Amino acid sequence: MDYQTLKARHRIERDAHHPNLALRVHRALSWLNRAEQAEDVDGRFIFLWIAFNAAYATDIDEQYRLSEQESFKSFLQKLCTLDTENLIEKLVWSEFAGSIRALLDNPYVFQSFWDFQNGKITEVEWEERLRSGKRSAQLALANRHTAKVLGVMFNRIYTLRNQLIHGGATWDGSVNRAQLRDCANLLGKLVPLVILLMLDSPRTLWGDACYPVVRT
Repeated sequence: MDYQTLKARHRIERDAHHPNLALRVHRALSWLNRAEQAEDVDGRFIFLWIAFNAAYATDIDEQYRLSEQESFKSFLQKLCTLDTENLIEKLVWSEFAGSIRALLDNPYVFQSFWDFQNGKITEVEWEERLRSGKRSAQLALANRHTAKVLGVMFNRIYTLRNQLIHGGATWDGSVNRAQLRDCANLLGKLVPLVILLMLDSPRTLWGDACYPVVRT
């Protein structure tokens, strides 16, 4: 599943979609297209994250605003509910022995590790949190709780996202290649599935898109 395949379908179906869905998918596809053209893993990861963000971000009243992590976890749960062919579950199963397990074992994409480095928690605390997160993901996988596995996985991806977006990493640096490759690999497979499931569910309420197009 790639940009060209999804875009061809979007062109055929978009006029029948609610404007919010059409706009979300259009934006997500544009960033997926850019990600597929990226020659560096840093750029590919960032463009894939923007594509994912374009798909899930919702404009809601400030008093009801969720944290970003809670917002995308809720979105992932919705997708798993809509995924009648278990495409996301199959992806999780196929990747768990490789990229996902590598992320779960990698301290550099675990926020509690950095909290320890910054003196906010003890070494014992961050190590126990790491073990707890791994146990949670393994238990969720054993019980086929795909959304929970994704939630743990995206906690790791979000930490890497913060490092890059907030200037906490060097472009093409030597110290974060493994986690960037693993995260970009996972997002590269998951983002097209996200767009596909949205196209398959045009009657689902996706919410108002952030920053709608305004013509003056």
